[in-house]
Amino acid sequence: MSSDNSSSGVPSPNARKPNTDWWPNRLSLEILDQNARDSGPMGEEFNYADAFESVDLDELKADIEEVITEPKDWWPADYDHYGPFMIRMAWHSAGTYRAYDGRGGAAGGRQRFAPISSWPDNANLDKARRLLWPVKQKYGRKLSWADLMILAGNVAVESMGFRTFGFAGGREDDFEPDRAVDWGPEQELETQERFAEAGNIQEGLGASVMGLIYVNPEGPNGKPDPMASAKNIRQTFSRMAMNDRQTAALIAGGHTFGKVHGANNPEEAHGPDPEEAPIENMGIGWQDGETAAEEGVTTSGIEGPWTSSPTEWDMGYVDNLLEHEWEPEKGPGGAWQWAPKEGEGVKPAPDAQNPDETVTPMMLTTDIALKRDPEYRDIMEDFQENPMAFGMSFAKAWYKLTHRDMGPPERFLGPEVPEETMVWQDPVPEADYDLVGDEEIAHLKQELLDSELSRSRLIKTAWASASTYRDSDKRGGANGARIRLEPQRNWEVNEPAELEAALETYEEIQQAFNKSRSDGTAVSLADLIVLGGNAAVEQAAAEAGYDVEVPFEPGRTDATDEQTDVDSFEALKPRVDGFRNYIRDDVEKPAEEVLVDEADLLDLTPTELTALVGGARSLGATYRDSHVGVLTEESGALTNDFFVNLLDMGTEWEQTRDSETIYEGRDRETGDLQWEATRLDLIFGSHDRFRALAETYAAEDGEKRLVQDFVDAWSKVMRLDRFDLE
Repeated sequence: MSSDNSSSGVPSPNARKPNTDWWPNRLSLEILDQNARDSGPMGEEFNYADAFESVDLDELKADIEEVITEPKDWWPADYDHYGPFMIRMAWHSAGTYRAYDGRGGAAGGRQRFAPISSWPDNANLDKARRLLWPVKQKYGRKLSWADLMILAGNVAVESMGFRTFGFAGGREDDFEPDRAVDWGPEQELETQERFAEAGNIQEGLGASVMGLIYVNPEGPNGKPDPMASAKNIRQTFSRMAMNDRQTAALIAGGHTFGKVHGANNPEEAHGPDPEEAPIENMGIGWQDGETAAEEGVTTSGIEGPWTSSPTEWDMGYVDNLLEHEWEPEKGPGGAWQWAPKEGEGVKPAPDAQNPDETVTPMMLTTDIALKRDPEYRDIMEDFQENPMAFGMSFAKAWYKLTHRDMGPPERFLGPEVPEETMVWQDPVPEADYDLVGDEEIAHLKQELLDSELSRSRLIKTAWASASTYRDSDKRGGANGARIRLEPQRNWEVNEPAELEAALETYEEIQQAFNKSRSDGTAVSLADLIVLGGNAAVEQAAAEAGYDVEVPFEPGRTDATDEQTDVDSFEALKPRVDGFRNYIRDDVEKPAEEVLVDEADLLDLTPTELTALVGGARSLGATYRDSHVGVLTEESGALTNDFFVNLLDMGTEWEQTRDSETIYEGRDRETGDLQWEATRLDLIFGSHDRFRALAETYAAEDGEKRLVQDFVDAWSKVMRLDRFDLE
């Protein structure tokens, strides 16, 4: 259905112009509102992990294989097998993942929703999901669409002779699209305005073209240029956390199966996509009156298989690519593809719909790129010489592709979860000691408070450790104490010199405590850092007159360098940290926009974000202990002074001459400088919704509410990565 409430693409007469149209520069909190509500029908008591683990996985896979191998009258199966179709569906579900912010990917089953559901690259995948509906219907709440789509891809490759590396369930379904994802600046599908300079995609985006998962298969700008295509491939796959070998394995392994469909020009063959289709189509798109033409179902406009046996795992793709010469030609659908040069004896393949006829295999420009690019070619030649290595590389790359956004192994469910844990899963060791109890916790808190570490240092270190968490792909967080490892220990926002000194103190306290115990009890640095922050918050609340206890659950352990992918973790570095009032110099967007975006990655609501920022200012927990934004004369106590003084009409704010982010607050009568603040502070007085929350906390009866909300939000952030407690 179209987004304007019309089922025909025609604007509804009841449509209302939203505030974002009236005021396009207005800061939207919509992505934080998603964190404040549950849009699904499952209910608070439902536990998907328990439900999924009650499923007989062998029976489920048999049900999926029955769908894959029994063609239906209403949609054709190439070679009487839906396997390649299911691989494409699973790949395109997972392949939207971006390492930059962890968004996209298979979690949530978001391929069911616009815009992804109606991307040109996903043409006809609506039918793949409809084919699987009887399976989903049978298992109901025990099986999410997100898990089903990935499992169907696994069953598909297994049914064609390949042994997968494993499968993990645990992806819960969303019931609305993720509005936080920036898919790109383009206003039309299949256009590209995302290149900051020639060949370089803008930071944060994954694909090279709007509406595609990766790159244009014809080549950049629809031109058959393999070397330019190789550059796009390398960049887009690296944006999705794949190296050259994994990239080559995925392309070669995926193209071992199935075919592309371009017997007709897609612009002429396609009906409207699902979002524009009439209501009687019931969400099915890309129909032109005929479900399928004789020559095949049109999707991309490129036509043909890659190998002579498109439903078998073999070396056909690698051999065809490397052993034959290929030349570009316009295919029957009007798109560029590559055909064997005259005289090249490429073994023919059966026609997808008529096994009595044969067709000649083809290649895409993106395939030829693997042959022309020197680095990719070396990998492909290694695969040809070592078929077992090729198979294992594809198995592990496919597993990574389809599980990359699931987070740590604790979240992986089912009997097919591999025993091996990969570094991209951010593993942490299991505790081989007894955890601290209430008495030990109280002792350690006092040790930390009595140490040379200031209250603000305790708070900032705990926050720096825990706030790396991203709910998008469940990475980061305090568990593992990676704040003491590269790259986090040298991030500018963490004040490396001060952090180094603080870590020495933490280690001294840890070692002294652990050495003093003879009963097997010990504490990790990860737990100790969080405990120090909790103790400091409790003391700050007490100084303001409030007796609070921040919940603490021991059990975090300390990761090693070998368990940490340094390059991958660099993506977690904050651009803006509203808690510490930090704005990186290279941030191009308004700081408040990045504040909201990164608050969403912490799964915060507007209320939680407001309480955390306001409380942090009163604590003086700012970057480099700056006075900017600390709108109180009693820094260190957990009060509501920040909101009281921010909203004081006796103060007039103006931007300083030498900074785009610093503002001065002067007394309206005398002109005396009272405060300095950043955009991250003033947004809580200037934005209507943030101001409504700030007014609640600034009221005479608001301080107690602020303290409790701050403690609750703080505790939430400290525990975001504690999947072992769920």
